[in-house]
Amino acid sequence: MSKSKSPAACPCGGPSFAACCGPYIEGAALAPTAETLMRSRYSAYCLGKEAYLQATWHASTRPKEPIISSNEKLQWLGLEVKSALRLRQRKADNEDFVEFVARFRLNGRGQRLHEVSRFLRESSPEGPRWFYVDGTFPE
Repeated sequence: MSKSKSPAACPCGGPSFAACCGPYIEGAALAPTAETLMRSRYSAYCLGKEAYLQATWHASTRPKEPIISSNEKLQWLGLEVKSALRLRQRKADNEDFVEFVARFRLNGRGQRLHEVSRFLRESSPEGPRWFYVDGTFPE
């Protein structure tokens, strides 16, 4: 029985990078939802794509210093999306929230990041575009 070579799985857990986060990170498409943007940002962290992280971070909260440090011994291990929490009662069509848990190893020690991220959608020449704004960390 021979194994066929399958395309590399996407870091966010999708079937393949090319069919999942690749088009967003490579600039071929805009993430259509806040959850899609969050997943592509996780993949960008895994792959060290600083430019994409900067471009998708809202200008009002974007760090001035580099987001990824080459000195950190950081290995991303997996992503679990808990929920995409559209707050329809507020009629905030241009704001959305995504709760996730990302597992990683820092300097050989396993850790997890549990965050509820806030995203804003703004108009751009290419069309509506989502941006990461900030996050809170539930207990």
